[in-house]
Amino acid sequence: MRVLVVGGAGYVGGVVTDLLLKSEHQTRVFDALLYEESFRKPVEFVYGDVRDRERLKPHLEWADAVVWLAALVGDPACALHPDVSIEINQEGVRWLSENYDGRIIFMSTCSVYGARDGVLDEHSPTNPLSVYAVTKLEAESYLKNKNAIIFRLGTLFGVGDLFSRIRLDLVVNTLVVKAHRTGKLQVFGGDQFRPLLHVRDAGQTVVDNIATEHTGIFNLHRQNVRIVDLAYQVRNHFPDLVIEQLERKFEDTRNYRVSSDKAKNTLGFNPTRSIDDGIEEVKELLDYGRLKDVDNPRYTNQKYLSMTNSHLLKECK
Repeated sequence: MRVLVVGGAGYVGGVVTDLLLKSEHQTRVFDALLYEESFRKPVEFVYGDVRDRERLKPHLEWADAVVWLAALVGDPACALHPDVSIEINQEGVRWLSENYDGRIIFMSTCSVYGARDGVLDEHSPTNPLSVYAVTKLEAESYLKNKNAIIFRLGTLFGVGDLFSRIRLDLVVNTLVVKAHRTGKLQVFGGDQFRPLLHVRDAGQTVVDNIATEHTGIFNLHRQNVRIVDLAYQVRNHFPDLVIEQLERKFEDTRNYRVSSDKAKNTLGFNPTRSIDDGIEEVKELLDYGRLKDVDNPRYTNQKYLSMTNSHLLKECK
């Protein structure tokens, strides 16, 4: 199949592209390089912004399948520029649904559940608490009658590939960096749950389902973990780590656990990489100095977009 990976230079896109290069699929990447300075993988590449419909359209006509990863990602990043977030995350998918009839793989988020008790499946009520979650949920609705599979991802972690930037604003990766640098973790509250998934397990599931006939919404996660328990799991890799649990509530009010039984039973979803694997991967990057400056804002969506003062988002168009 001819597969167009829209947003293929990103954290998830890097994994997806690497796996596609090992497959029989013909691959093309379309990306605005918002966080990257170059794209050096041995795959056909088109520099472009999804808001530039005329530039994107001929590549959709070429493709048998589209992996749609283009988005402003994360609650803080989307809150900076709500209008741009709606334009990219929501209206971009609306346009895709109206102008493409091939296979679509779309990345959504378990954040659409917001704060809810119990273990949530794909039929559970949604409760989006941020611009990010609202735009993703709205985008899902545009794909209901398409040949589309929608993955509601848990919070990702770990190292995806060697070329795309690692994200250090995701809870597992963030805790490892803090543990490595300061030897101390402050946990605010800590009873809130997050469903976690290694980025490479997410990428593998995307590639495994490009040519299947499955459609609809699927939760993807490996493990539901309380933040405070995650901190103690990080301590297993840093024996001298001091953990301070504070009563003050964190600004992020999300708290949810999910079930991925539908994906396991229908798709054969079988995540193989543990939280400990991800912790060790990030720790190794730091131990060997493979990240020259962990304070570089490019590793954090919200910090980077704050510093650019919107001009990069405007230039991409």
